[in-house]
Order: sequence, then structure tokens, then C-alpha cells
Amino acid sequence: MRFDVITLFPELFGAHLTQGITRRAFETGQVDVRLWPLRDYADDPYRRVDDRPYGGGPGMVMLAEPLQRALAAVRAQRQAEVPVLHFTPTGAPLTQARVAEIAAGPGAVLLCGRYEGIDQRFIDAHVTLELSLGDFVLSGGELPALVLLDAVARLQPGVLTAASHQQDSFSADGLLDCPHYSRPELLKSDAGVQAVPPVLLSGHHGQIERWRRDQSLRLTAQRRPELIEAARAAGRLSPADEKALRGLASASAVQAEL
Repeated sequence: MRFDVITLFPELFGAHLTQGITRRAFETGQVDVRLWPLRDYADDPYRRVDDRPYGGGPGMVMLAEPLQRALAAVRAQRQAEVPVLHFTPTGAPLTQARVAEIAAGPGAVLLCGRYEGIDQRFIDAHVTLELSLGDFVLSGGELPALVLLDAVARLQPGVLTAASHQQDSFSADGLLDCPHYSRPELLKSDAGVQAVPPVLLSGHHGQIERWRRDQSLRLTAQRRPELIEAARAAGRLSPADEKALRGLASASAVQAEL
């Protein structure tokens, strides 16, 4: 798949595409990333891509015309229609399900806005989907674009083991992942001596699987209870899961009374 990134700061992408385990996807071309510096499509000697907003107010607005020329150049080279994704705080949440959907497609054009935003006329005419990382504001769309590229790259065959990303938070059943432990068995720190949970040392795979599932349910119920309800509505919770959740609720009620 191919991603074409329209950006004012193409240099921000270099290190990310050559480091870490996800570099495999970029080096092999499984995820082909092409950078399109927006100032190359300005039509004045100052390579201007922004101007003051109509109606007044602070900041500058990215001009529609350089963006139109950049997008036309991308489409001429691709010769195939793909979604145009714009990163903005007003967009739909970028979820694991949406990442998986994008990872299964042909790619997209990633539009990295800056300043106060992009002329709405360009968005109305050309943008397929607006995406947000959360309820906060960044300086531009480059970091969200990198986040999406990383999330898509790790789902490509051969980048990670299938079991690794299938057990991630929000994957498979939509719950949060369980805690993980490694060596040493006993860890000395300012908090004292902390041990690995005994069940993980038992060698009993059935008990380990149940413990991990219970821990996943516990974390999700504590931190993202709406995900529990979504899993329940979709029929992804087993009778054993429901029993574990009832136990968690009872324990919480007792703790609240103490």
C-alpha cells in the first residue's frame, strides 16, 4: 500500500521510517511512503502557503490553491483514487478498528495541516475523512500522520508475529491488554521487593490464559468501562468473563465500604 503525505515539514518523517521494528514495512515497500513538500506547489516567489483569515482573528489559514496543486500532482502520479485523510481535533477518533480498515486498503493521501487550519473549501471538496488522536491540540498533522503510519505498518505481514498484534489493546475483542512481566522473578526497588504473579510461573497454560483474561477485564472495567459494554453488546464476553466482572464489582463495593 502507498501513502502520499502532503506536508510543510517532510524532514520530520525521515528518522521514523528507518528506525524500530516497523522499519521492516517501509524498507520492504509493504508500506510505501511518498512525501510531498507543500511549498513546492506555491505560486509566488516567497513560496507562501498561508494567509490571514477572512473575518479577522489570530493566526493564519493554509491556502486552498497550493493544496489543490499538490493533490493534483499526487493523483496524476497514483492514477487511482484513494481516500484523502485530514488530521484535525474536530475529526473522528482514530481507533484500532479504523487502523485495521486502512491497513487492509490501498493506502491514502495524508494531509498534514498547520496554523489555524486549512481553508474549509478545500476540505469540503477533497477530504474523505477527518481523524483525531484525541481531545487535545497539536501544532500540526505530521505527528498524527506518523502515528497512523506506525499503527498501519505493525499490522503488515512479517513485521510482528500475528499473535503479538492480535493480543494488543483494542484488537480482537476490543478490551485493554493485560499486564506483562519478564525477568527477574523478584525485583528490588524503592517500592520493596516485587514478585511476578505466581500463576505466570506455574506452567499451567489454562490458568495463565484465564489470569490474563481476568486482568484484561479488570483494567478495562477500571479505565474504559464503555469498552466492556461494547464487548457485551457484541457478544464477545463469555459466562466466565461475566463471572469475573461480577467478582470485580463485588470487590469494589466492599472496598468502597471500608
